Amino acid sequence: MFGKLFGKPKEQTSTLATLDKLNETLEMLEKKEKVLLKKVAAEVEKAKEFTRAKNKRAAIQCLKRKRLYEQQVEQLGNFQLRIHDQMIMLEGAKATTETVDALRTGAAAMKAMQKATNIDDVDKTMDEINEQTENMKQIQEALATPIGAAADFDEDELEAELEELEGAELEEQLLQPAATAPAAPVHVPAGRVPARSAPQKNTAEEDELAALQAEMAM
Repeated sequence: MFGKLFGKPKEQTSTLATLDKLNETLEMLEKKEKVLLKKVAAEVEKAKEFTRAKNKRAAIQCLKRKRLYEQQVEQLGNFQLRIHDQMIMLEGAKATTETVDALRTGAAAMKAMQKATNIDDVDKTMDEINEQTENMKQIQEALATPIGAAADFDEDELEAELEELEGAELEEQLLQPAATAPAAPVHVPAGRVPARSAPQKNTAEEDELAALQAEMAM
């Protein structure tokens, strides 16, 4: 299939062969033009020599031949112009043909891909994906549902119990006494030393403990 679309190889080969032939003809005409221009220059030189020799008749004959060569040069120029025009047209047609072939090939490739991916198959695949997604969603919901004793708990009751706990906590915070403010520092006049508090007397238990420790140290 793609060989047919790429192709018209015979027509492309024919176009290339025609362009090659036109190029060869153009080169041949250019060579002839150069030869004729040299002949024109030569006739001009001859006419100058005959003029210096006072041979007017011979000089005129040279100018006549020069005119004939110039006519041929002009004719060759017209031929070259036509060949250039033909070559431009063929190259444009070749580019157009290649572009159309490329577009045709792309269209065929797209058509082949569309056949490989039928719209019904696409719809079927999407339905399967949606079905599997829905099944997975149901499985996840089933796994998240509480079972056993946890399933019997009343969510409203749990919410009410939580609110009671929060209220009790708040009430307990409000009933706590305020922290005792630190005692104000005692102002002592300059030059006076604040009186030291009398040392506290040891209790009987402390005295007994000290005696025991001294006995053990002996």
